[in-house]
Amino acid sequence: MTAPAAAVPVVSTLVVSVLGGTGEQGRGLARRLALAGHQVVLGSRDATRAAAAAEGLPASVTGADNASAAAAADVVIVAVPWEGHRELLASLAEVLAGKIVVDCVNPLGFDKAGAFALAVEEGSAAEQAAAVLPASRVVAAFHHVSAVLLLDEEVDSVDTDVLVLGDDREATDVVQALAGRIRGMRGIYAGRLRNAHQVEALTANLISVNRRYKAHAGLRVTDV
Repeated sequence: MTAPAAAVPVVSTLVVSVLGGTGEQGRGLARRLALAGHQVVLGSRDATRAAAAAEGLPASVTGADNASAAAAADVVIVAVPWEGHRELLASLAEVLAGKIVVDCVNPLGFDKAGAFALAVEEGSAAEQAAAVLPASRVVAAFHHVSAVLLLDEEVDSVDTDVLVLGDDREATDVVQALAGRIRGMRGIYAGRLRNAHQVEALTANLISVNRRYKAHAGLRVTDV
């Protein structure tokens, strides 16, 4: 007998904030989640800059400083540059306590040969987030989603799978369901947080694919 499918969490009422929301990846995720019906708050060091970044996005997207954005949300997506990752999260540890924090940061370097994965003391950006935010529920996800496609108003469906990793199964279920709210996406559970390094590093390979084929490649997991 086939086991019954696990119930999908109801996430339609969740408020989402995006730290690093003024960048293309952050704005793109905010746009798609807003189109799915979510209230989204873009976070930035400068509230005025965040408000400006929200202009042109759906009306349910607003801007605020990082601390205010984090405080307002049920789920917080971290889409900041790797260089400021640890510092920002450490400064927000108190306000992020108890919240689901979704880390989609890819620690990458670039040289004449292209993109390459950087070594991270904790193992990965997501594990660094978990170390800095011991009172938060850290999940790794949204690493391989093209910002170009997310922002393109002519692209109705972003057809890709989102690999979701974490040690808190309830939190990963919520993030899978949140990814599934975006048209064309599926959230796929991909293991514990200790396996986030190879997921983050795979972004360097996708950058190489995109450059060679002039594409915006994503991932599909077969037989699931």
